[in-house]
Amino acid sequence: MKHPEHQLQVVVCRYLSVQYPMVKFISTGTSLKLTAMQASRNKSIQKNGFKPPDLFIIHPKVTYDEFHLPIVYHGLWLELKTETPYKKDGTIKASKDDHLFLQGKALEELKLLGYWAEFAWSFDLCKIIIDNYLKN
Repeated sequence: MKHPEHQLQVVVCRYLSVQYPMVKFISTGTSLKLTAMQASRNKSIQKNGFKPPDLFIIHPKVTYDEFHLPIVYHGLWLELKTETPYKKDGTIKASKDDHLFLQGKALEELKLLGYWAEFAWSFDLCKIIIDNYLKN
């Protein structure tokens, strides 16, 4: 069985390793295989409802707004998908109890904490986001 999101994650991690060899990152699902008991135990100690995104780039960034005031990001989180998670009106394609909705909620919470956090649904989009974050 193919896992397109996993394949995207592997390609993005390879890109990071080659293009930015000094940048540290954590890929939250590329090799993690939990037994049912481990998954249950892990879920019991996690904050209820928080779904960590797939990739964390551990690299702070300072940028400036239109008034030349600094904006500090503690790092970049990416939630990888194989298609856009958004409807044409910009809302998430999910109900309030859906896994996708909880992922979007986690990204919003991370933004409030000072992280750059995005959905990305293709290698090209991942590359654009990563390059914009790390190069500018």
